[in-house]
Amino acid sequence: QVQLVESGGGLVPPGASLRLSCTASGRALSNYAMSWFRQAPEKEREFVAAINWGGSSTNYADSWKGRFTISRDNAKNTVYLQMNSLKPEDTAVYYCAAKASYASIWWSGSYNYWGQGTQVTVSS
Repeated sequence: QVQLVESGGGLVPPGASLRLSCTASGRALSNYAMSWFRQAPEKEREFVAAINWGGSSTNYADSWKGRFTISRDNAKNTVYLQMNSLKPEDTAVYYCAAKASYASIWWSGSYNYWGQGTQVTVSS
């Protein structure tokens, strides 16, 4: 079993930056591909970014490519999502998720473990 805990969300003005963290316990994070998803009010959960076990490969949904960066520090059992130039439409609950395979990373149903989510609100 892997327990995932997100942190770093909050209320920020448009144009600001935030770095979300997802810390794992129970098993080494290096065993898992990791992703970030988000869910805006009254919308389905959607893929944001993914990173493979060693961090050598990353993938992003087009909507966030260039503004968001996913990274990981396996020694700290933590995955990060750096979010820059935030916009009001980035407002959502952000979740980290873990799976053994790097296949089908876009599909939320393929993930074995989820965190509880952290709220990001972008508003002036």
